[in-house]
Amino acid sequence: MSGPLTTTANYSIALVNYKTLDLTKTCLTLLQEALRGASVPVIVVDNQSDDASSEYLRTLDWIQLVERKHSDPEAGNIAHGRALDLALARVETDYLFLLHTDTFIYDPAVFAMMIEQCKGPREVAAVGCLEQLDRGVVRSAWRLASRFCKHYARRSLLALGVQARAPKPYREVHLKSFCTLWNARLIKQHGFHFQMDKRNPGYELQDRMTAQGYQVRFISPRTMFRYLDHIQSGTVSAMGGYARNHRRVRMYEHITKGNPLRAW
Repeated sequence: MSGPLTTTANYSIALVNYKTLDLTKTCLTLLQEALRGASVPVIVVDNQSDDASSEYLRTLDWIQLVERKHSDPEAGNIAHGRALDLALARVETDYLFLLHTDTFIYDPAVFAMMIEQCKGPREVAAVGCLEQLDRGVVRSAWRLASRFCKHYARRSLLALGVQARAPKPYREVHLKSFCTLWNARLIKQHGFHFQMDKRNPGYELQDRMTAQGYQVRFISPRTMFRYLDHIQSGTVSAMGGYARNHRRVRMYEHITKGNPLRAW
């Protein structure tokens, strides 16, 4: 691991908690260790968990805790996006890192590495990764090939008048928010938000920022996961959204028992 951060950083960090006590504890413990000696605002929005995770967050004096309350039913992605917008409203730095509670930072150099991507003649709106885990070359190639085949199979069926699902893009185009750097100054300058439609938070924002002529920089999974681990859909696993023998549940149980995810 790199040495401690010792300067005042021009970025903030935000994450949203919803009933994920074990994940949130692990995430914040590692984050606090990574940020030791650095003056970095950490904003945590509790999305009306009303459980032990809420109580835990109230005991932390080194974070800015925002307790979001809402009465109307919300889809999970909408609730998450609105919580991120509450965090955005509090940000006073130029840059904002978004983390998930199932993201575990092992090397704080990831922050400097991503901010370095913002240098250049054109302003950069966001920096991040298109994949939520490092599948390696073989698995990534297989996934792309299978998605390619499925995409054009559905297009062919629709062209023949056969009822089929709409084809999804076979290439990922939107940054995944488990660890993403956003230019908060530009977002506020244009009056944009993370939740602007019914898609995942940040997707519409990325599209609009790109349309404005700003760059989006992509970091390969191989590079990104040198610094951190991420349990894909860890929040869903923590809340019992998958069967007990599901791979993501086993990953979640592996890390919450104190084992490093890198050994998975």
